[in-house]
Amino acid sequence: MGDLLKFDQHLFELINIHWSHPFFDAVLPMFREKLFWLPFYVFLLVYALVNLGRLRWLFVGLLILAVGLSDLTSSELIKKTVQRPRPCHEQTKIPDIHVLVPCGSGYSFTSSHASNHFAVAMFLMFSIFKRPQLLKWLLFLWAFTISYAQVYVGVHYPLDVLGGALVGISYGLLMAWVFDYLRMRIND
Repeated sequence: MGDLLKFDQHLFELINIHWSHPFFDAVLPMFREKLFWLPFYVFLLVYALVNLGRLRWLFVGLLILAVGLSDLTSSELIKKTVQRPRPCHEQTKIPDIHVLVPCGSGYSFTSSHASNHFAVAMFLMFSIFKRPQLLKWLLFLWAFTISYAQVYVGVHYPLDVLGGALVGISYGLLMAWVFDYLRMRIND
């Protein structure tokens, strides 16, 4: 476990310190903001209301449930159990850390940003946006970029993001399966 945590810190330092660039310093903090993505969330709601007919509220409800369960698992269960400090709170351990946003008072493992956005991406990828493949890759890239930004701005280690992504992927896939199952039952 010690070697894994050393590797995690080394990867954090690469991303946060050595791979930093003024362009990313300006852009990546915005990627973590909910309001930045508000047009995308409104688009999803309008898309569901216009295109999904009688499945619209099922879709919206399961998407909210995927994110809610993902957030609850990440924020309340895992973070409070593991209690890993955020890298931005460990500046004596990583003196050159590049903190670009307020550090936050919570714990680091798992990243709720990663968890929630991967839950959305996976639910969308496997419920209503099964094709085209390009859209699936764009959704994955969207969730990955938001997750990467957590490390880049100094508030999470890479393993925190990976752990959050796995939580989100699990709930997103589960709710997509429930949506498909209920859609078949409703359409019969």
